[in-house]
Amino acid sequence: MALTERIPALMREREFRRYWTGQTVSLAGDQITLMALPLAAVLVLGADAAEMGWLKTAELLPALLLNLPFGAWADRQARRRRVMIATDLGRAALVLSLPVAYVLDMLTLGQLYVVAFAVGALGVLFDVCNATLFVALVPVERYVQANSLVNGSRSMAWLAGPGAGGLLVQVLTAPFALVADAFTYLISAAYLARIAPAEPAPAPVRKGHFSEGLRWVLKNRSMRTLFAAAGTVQFFNFMFATLFVLYATTRLGLSAGVLGAILSAGAIGGLIGAVTASAVVRRIGVGPSLVAGFLGFGVPLLLVPAAHGPKPLVIGLLFAAEFLSCVGVMLVDIASGSLQMALVPDAIRSRVMGAFRTLNHGFRPLGALAGGLIGSTLDLRPTLWIATIGTVLAVVWVLPSPLARLRELPKPQSAAAQPGPAPAAAEG
Repeated sequence: MALTERIPALMREREFRRYWTGQTVSLAGDQITLMALPLAAVLVLGADAAEMGWLKTAELLPALLLNLPFGAWADRQARRRRVMIATDLGRAALVLSLPVAYVLDMLTLGQLYVVAFAVGALGVLFDVCNATLFVALVPVERYVQANSLVNGSRSMAWLAGPGAGGLLVQVLTAPFALVADAFTYLISAAYLARIAPAEPAPAPVRKGHFSEGLRWVLKNRSMRTLFAAAGTVQFFNFMFATLFVLYATTRLGLSAGVLGAILSAGAIGGLIGAVTASAVVRRIGVGPSLVAGFLGFGVPLLLVPAAHGPKPLVIGLLFAAEFLSCVGVMLVDIASGSLQMALVPDAIRSRVMGAFRTLNHGFRPLGALAGGLIGSTLDLRPTLWIATIGTVLAVVWVLPSPLARLRELPKPQSAAAQPGPAPAAAEG
């Protein structure tokens, strides 16, 4: 087989290749910031636990508060790509303000909070516009392949980003490591400037414009099912994530280095899941892939509270849990992401994506809070059993629905489609 025949068809198309390259570089930069920003707070400004909590809150709030209004605004725009370029440039400027302030001896925790919130807000705006740009670039029959490529980049960023970020922080100090992230935003903007897909026309402003995406999600049977399953996963997985590091270090006696290696195994699993997802969807269909992904994500996590005995056995079980679970989560993300792209009409795409993300992100702090409260009442291991069993049970929303039997992606609805039942193809 010739080398060009082994390259995915989409990667042989110049516009998608430029789009994918920009996304890949930007995702890697995001991982650097996830490492460098909190380290700047701790190592440079001496932040305590409460101040770190405020920093994390500043990072999370935009996704919860701004997806709906930004989605409504984005659907009224004719040039979403230009908005995305502007958000990249804005994020580069915000991130660069931190090393500049550090050089001038003016860096404060308040500035970190503002930058974390503002970068998160621009990221939300980028993402709701990106949903429309994606479908302008990719034909429906290649949604799965395109999502596999983008999620593969995300897994590579998970795998390489924290290590690269840590090395940059060690060599350059945390504020200067952020220069690398700013540079990735500029690269993303440059690649976006070199593509010109035909974007869908802006949606007309009418009564109920702001809430139309939310109403569509709640009225559409397929989207309701996806929301219920994804919301269940978000709630119970954030219960799990809140306690996992504490449990692994204090109860299982694992060092930070071993724990980091275990998490890296998850990144490798995610990469393998992204690479193989297209073949799995082709072989068994979209709906069965969705079911397999939810089970593949949740079931391996049961190994975490079950782990006990000799330390090598415990470490092996946690490696298996992280690796297999991340294979499953990539299958879920790619199958459900492709299905959402096919189901949602262009005219309300950004609003629907904003509403869906708002609803799902709302479960995250609730799950984290529940994990802390239940963990302090029942102890860590029983709470992890509740969290992992709850994650597995997310598939119960999908199994009795027509989605479980869906073989092919439905044809995209017209831009004029109104909120209502899912198309027949999506309902089985």
